[in-house]
Amino acid sequence: MKLFVFDHCPFCVKAMMVAGLKKMDIELVYLQNHDVEARTEKVGANLVPILQKPDGSYLAESLDIAAYLDNYDGQPVLAEGALNERISSWMDVASYFGSRLIYPRWMMIDLPEFQSEEANAWFIKNKSAMIGMTFEEAFANSEEYLAKLNVELFKLSWLVPPSQRNNHITYDDVNIFPFLRNYTVIKGLRYPGNVRQYLDEMSKLTDVDLYDAVAV
Repeated sequence: MKLFVFDHCPFCVKAMMVAGLKKMDIELVYLQNHDVEARTEKVGANLVPILQKPDGSYLAESLDIAAYLDNYDGQPVLAEGALNERISSWMDVASYFGSRLIYPRWMMIDLPEFQSEEANAWFIKNKSAMIGMTFEEAFANSEEYLAKLNVELFKLSWLVPPSQRNNHITYDDVNIFPFLRNYTVIKGLRYPGNVRQYLDEMSKLTDVDLYDAVAV
């Protein structure tokens, strides 16, 4: 099987972490960010991730792919989540600051989906419009956004590291870990102990690397 992804895309990571958790032999194919045709020719829409199944057909939508991979061997391990509303409420606030911090930083590290000027320009154009400012302006305001995102991280007292629940993984983890993982590209964030432990343990369990080593 092949999984077509962007490394920075949290929805892609939802599928990647299930593949890693179950130690599946899946080829990761990194598409270029601007290459919309590469996505639409497979699933008729500008979406990632995209899974090419053994029969050659394609499957889109991150949670559908996660469920397909989890059930592929007939022995699913993911439990239903119980924190959907809590996760959504937290991300609604945190993402405002997080997006303005991470978008400029994707252009400052080496990611496989940004290996051409066209890919970079496409991303900058679309995401600048989304946050209503240039990447230069957003990066210049990093100190302000960092302070506010740090406050939000300390509200995650309810986040329980896997080792404290017998490494029992649920769809809550699939829904929050990819976004927290992206925040590790931001240098200067202060993680509460439970959040830092959660990130490290989940990364190890799912074989999804964090960005600490290249944080800006």
